[in-house]
Amino acid sequence: MGELNDRRTSGPRRGRTETVEEKADRQWAELIQELRVALTGVQILFGFLLTVVFTPRFAELSDANRTIYIVTVVLGSTATGALIGPVAFHRQVSGRRIKPQAVIWASRLTFVGLVLLLCTLTSALFLILRVATHDSLAPALVAGVLAWYMLCWFVLPAWARKRHTEENPPPSDDDDPR
Repeated sequence: MGELNDRRTSGPRRGRTETVEEKADRQWAELIQELRVALTGVQILFGFLLTVVFTPRFAELSDANRTIYIVTVVLGSTATGALIGPVAFHRQVSGRRIKPQAVIWASRLTFVGLVLLLCTLTSALFLILRVATHDSLAPALVAGVLAWYMLCWFVLPAWARKRHTEENPPPSDDDDPR
């Protein structure tokens, strides 16, 4: 049992008792599940965006709306790249016994991808609402939806993390590789 404890992660005994490798495997599996959700959304949105330029109505867009479209497509592409990045990263370092570090980098890429996805969704919504409402309601509606995204994606998790960190002993970095 002493040898097993030497392989366990350091810190106060609470929650899981797993080796560094077991923890990295678990975190990787959790991250891949999260990526499946995000990638499905970004791929559908990006695929739709790529088809817009080939529709007859695209030629009717104003210069401002075309610029918003181009920015949206570039954001969608960069979000896709960041969210697929962890898979490419893992494939290239697989078998080199650096999974804990790979999980950290994959988590960072995922976070960047989510921020870029937020920007893509906001930009796409802005373009669609500008065309649909002829500019009248677009800024207010987009601001409201952006506030909702920010609340769901960042404010609520930050609040929960702070609240539960204060109520409980300091975490042993069990679930957050950042």
